[in-house]
Amino acid sequence: MKIFSGIQPTGRKHLGNYIGAIRQYVESQDRGDPAVFCVVDLHATTVAYDPTELRDRLYDTTAILLAAGLDPEKCILFRQSDVHEHTELSWLLGGVTAHGDLNRMTQFKEKSARQKELVSAGLFFYPVLMAADVLAYRAQEVPVGEDQIQHVELMREIARRFNERFGETLVVPEYRIPEIGARVMDLQEPTNKMSTTAGSDSGRIYVLDDEKAIRKKFGSAVTDSGREVVRGPDKPGITNLIGIHSVASGRGEADIESDFVDAGYGDFKKAVAESVVEYLAPVRDAYPGIRGDEAALEAVLEHGANQAREIASATLGDVREAMGVGAPRK
Repeated sequence: MKIFSGIQPTGRKHLGNYIGAIRQYVESQDRGDPAVFCVVDLHATTVAYDPTELRDRLYDTTAILLAAGLDPEKCILFRQSDVHEHTELSWLLGGVTAHGDLNRMTQFKEKSARQKELVSAGLFFYPVLMAADVLAYRAQEVPVGEDQIQHVELMREIARRFNERFGETLVVPEYRIPEIGARVMDLQEPTNKMSTTAGSDSGRIYVLDDEKAIRKKFGSAVTDSGREVVRGPDKPGITNLIGIHSVASGRGEADIESDFVDAGYGDFKKAVAESVVEYLAPVRDAYPGIRGDEAALEAVLEHGANQAREIASATLGDVREAMGVGAPRK
């Protein structure tokens, strides 16, 4: 099973990132042959950013991935911009990508609406580069959060359209989302997804938050009318907390409802906080030592890029040959 997924280096990683993506990476590295994970710094350049901060955040993200349990001996971990095959393949795939499909991308609409100045062409073309990221490795599975399903569906269409026009060359991937926790919501606005940019700090749990901050944020989390700890469409706050507690504690959502049938919201929020404190503790403890050695982080990324380039260059060669681009193979 070939597995690929990428993660943005922008912003501090929060619980939604961890549950929706990072834990999936760690769980899938033993299944992948290979499992390929990429810190997608090129994607981060599609909106306004600070170059120095981008590099710092890339190291932050890499360190969190390693602290969470990604093992460079089991998987391929690299920086997107180190493997130039991604950008060339994205341009070639643009020839079989419909403008109308890109125009329908929900994330483009949302991000462009937030831009105060320039809405870049890169932001519009973002899903094609994402398709190139995955298709370059002929990945069969893409671990993603629920909000990325539309992008995976587009890359599936791009692969199908390419194969129909130029012959069977690319693999049509499938997405994989967690059964529980696919969409972690903001603690203050539980009808909105937990986000690095939207909402307030009190609505998101950062992976590196200390225990006091985690307890405080869950203590002030918005709940719903009534006092029953049960899931329901009219109880978005409690439904979100039950999902988080289920992932952090390893218990089923129905079991959690049974455990707290006679408890109030206050006691339940304390229990959720304690489970998340314990859940994130190994990452918090391992992170400082890993982040402090940037030379070691660079070595990991360089080693991964060398492995990734070998795979991606073979795919790009097949694509170029199928499309009649460049010198023919001898």
